[in-house]
Amino acid sequence: MNDQAPRKRPAKPYRRPQKDPVRILAFEALRAVDERDAYANLVLPPLLRKAREKDGFQARDAALATELVYGTLRRQGTYDAIIAACVDRPLREVDPPVLDVLSLGAHQLLGTRIPSHAAVSASVELARVVLGDGRAKFVNAVLRKIAAHDLDGWLERVAPPYEDDPEDHLAVVHSHPRWIVSALWDALGGPRAGIEDLLEADNERPEVTLVARPGRATTEELLAAAGEDSALPGRWSPYAVRLAEGGEPGALDAVREGRAGVQDEGSQLVALALAAVPLEGPDERWLDGCAGPGGKAALLGALAAQRGAALLASEKQPHRARLVERALAGNPGPYQVVAADGTRPPWRQGSFDRVLVDVPCTGLGALRRRPEARWRRRPEDVSGFGPLQRDLLREALRAVRVGGVVGYATCSPHPAETKAVVADVLKRDGVHAEWIDARPYMQGVPALGEGPDVQLWPHLHGTDAMYLALLRRTA
Repeated sequence: MNDQAPRKRPAKPYRRPQKDPVRILAFEALRAVDERDAYANLVLPPLLRKAREKDGFQARDAALATELVYGTLRRQGTYDAIIAACVDRPLREVDPPVLDVLSLGAHQLLGTRIPSHAAVSASVELARVVLGDGRAKFVNAVLRKIAAHDLDGWLERVAPPYEDDPEDHLAVVHSHPRWIVSALWDALGGPRAGIEDLLEADNERPEVTLVARPGRATTEELLAAAGEDSALPGRWSPYAVRLAEGGEPGALDAVREGRAGVQDEGSQLVALALAAVPLEGPDERWLDGCAGPGGKAALLGALAAQRGAALLASEKQPHRARLVERALAGNPGPYQVVAADGTRPPWRQGSFDRVLVDVPCTGLGALRRRPEARWRRRPEDVSGFGPLQRDLLREALRAVRVGGVVGYATCSPHPAETKAVVADVLKRDGVHAEWIDARPYMQGVPALGEGPDVQLWPHLHGTDAMYLALLRRTA
């Protein structure tokens, strides 16, 4: 019999956590989005620039950091449901920084090709760096539970059956708030397949699209500068060029010089349609009544210059008016930028031949580009924008001359921000106007609906969900 006391296993020496600059950057971006209500598309570029200078980030590092941030934000609703099934407390009781690390880990496990062991290990190391060893153990335990199933397996467990609750099922599977699923489905109409295609398109990384501003740059120039393997012509706009994944707009001379810019093809189509409507009488003065940050104003200004027309670009917020100034700098034709409130305009009624108002809205049509917006918006926001949208359209109709044309645009497909606004203003207000069928002014673009207005869709057109109504003042 051995009565000797068992030896104690020697304690493992403490190991410093390994700092991973890519995942630390992704975590910092998510914290900025959560703590400051920042937008990832504004937070990420300066973080990446700093990382290139300080940490020697390569293109692949930037690509991974970008995928981790945007992928986590897009799938946040799905990952929240999965994480909730793996913790022993309500998610609201999990500290937000811990939840960010868990979400980043869940995305690596369920939304990328990173091997499971590497995803867990890297996430635990990140937790040790940013949270401390104690909470890193919690992260390790939760992520090991998540790693037990793939995404499809988890969705079978956490999403209610479609037959029991279609909207809640789609909300969990496609990571959108239920009320947004309902609103988009109402706007789109049709069967399950259409809404699923739309929700899935919202979760895909959008292409970077450039606009060659007429008279200042050409698509041929942009295609040649980007290289035949790195760019394609636009689908619908004659001025559009689509960059391949990883393409850097700022590397092109035309973009740096302001002769071209980054602009979704849907936004280009809206401006082009307004410019294409034939007018009787003068066509000399154009107005962009909600011009910030300046993309549509720059395109309209270039089109106006080709016809000898002048553009007035108005933006209420002075800092955004400065962005419009920058976008229009070098425009070959006459233009002016003013900081003015479009609901109390300084111009005289009937002063313009063409007017565009791309009104403030919920942004539900651009969830591909600002995925965090889906988690910030609330149903009451829709009605909150309504009075402003109506006021802006009413003043736009007063600003245009009889026979002139107004374009009412919004980056939201919600019926309360689109058709309802236009119908209400035409019905209730003293300015007389009639609908113009907008579809002929988007030639070649399919699936534009029954008219007279137009709704673009990410899954059908590869654009943001831009809405356009064209109206001609009749009295």
